[in-house]
Amino acid sequence: MDWQGQKLAEQLMQILLVGFAVVAFATGYALGSFQTMLLVFASGVVITTLITVPNWPLFNQHPLNWLDPSEAEKHPKPHAANSSSKKKTNKK
Repeated sequence: MDWQGQKLAEQLMQILLVGFAVVAFATGYALGSFQTMLLVFASGVVITTLITVPNWPLFNQHPLNWLDPSEAEKHPKPHAANSSSKKKTNKK
């Protein structure tokens, strides 16, 4: 899943969960049943999970181009500076 796919999955998750919460509340209120409300919302959570968690092709439309290992060897990582090389300042 690429970066844009993660953003899309999160936005879909938020929209679907809020939508299912509204539908669940309306259904539970209309029927006067707390149990029905919970079942509708739980169904919505399962459906949302099935839509947003798997790595669907919809979420892979912008693949990342990784650096080849041979190119990575030509450009080594910079090393972090040691703290002992820093000059100490005396405060009076």
